[in-house]
Amino acid sequence: MEPIKLIIAEDDFSLRSALLDILNEHHEVRVVGSAADGEQALQLALQYEPRVALMDINMPRLNGIEATRRMKRLLPDIQVVIWTIYGDDQNVFEAIKAGAIGYLLKDSPPEEVIASICSAGRGESRLHPAVANRVLQEFQRVQTQHSRAIHLLSELTERETEILKMIAEGKRNKEIADALYVSEKTVKNYMTNILYKLQVNSRTEAALLAIKEGLV
Repeated sequence: MEPIKLIIAEDDFSLRSALLDILNEHHEVRVVGSAADGEQALQLALQYEPRVALMDINMPRLNGIEATRRMKRLLPDIQVVIWTIYGDDQNVFEAIKAGAIGYLLKDSPPEEVIASICSAGRGESRLHPAVANRVLQEFQRVQTQHSRAIHLLSELTERETEILKMIAEGKRNKEIADALYVSEKTVKNYMTNILYKLQVNSRTEAALLAIKEGLV
């Protein structure tokens, strides 16, 4: 089987050298380039079109999360594995939203690094145990919020849903009233019912919920 073409991005020279020594001992991967910053990593990705990029987060010129985002936009087939000291929720979720398929902490043993690169080469996600549970919890939280929002929206009548869509489109009460041939007072009454049913405090919150759930 062909080795996985890989680039690595790490700004610390000693760490980058140690990582290269580890990776060069394994026939499963072939390092085609190494970068000291995010901009260089992006250039190497465009030059060599590797299957996997092993990416640090805190780098000069362009951080690893933004470099990941740009790589995935320019080279959708590349798989990025984050390799970092940062295990906090913000970095984890930002990296995943940017398109990273794997997330490793730098205390990971060499065999875990290799396994994560190989998994990414197959298009499979692999997360450090310290962050995997938090990612699962966040996914479950988002799913719960979505299910709750769908339930609340289903409580609206057809006319209330129609008005909510108009609110989400930025229409004012008078514009809604004119479009539906009703009075502004009637629109305000509908608005009161909508806020109550959606369990929100303002038309802005109602509009954001509608947009988030794809009503507009």
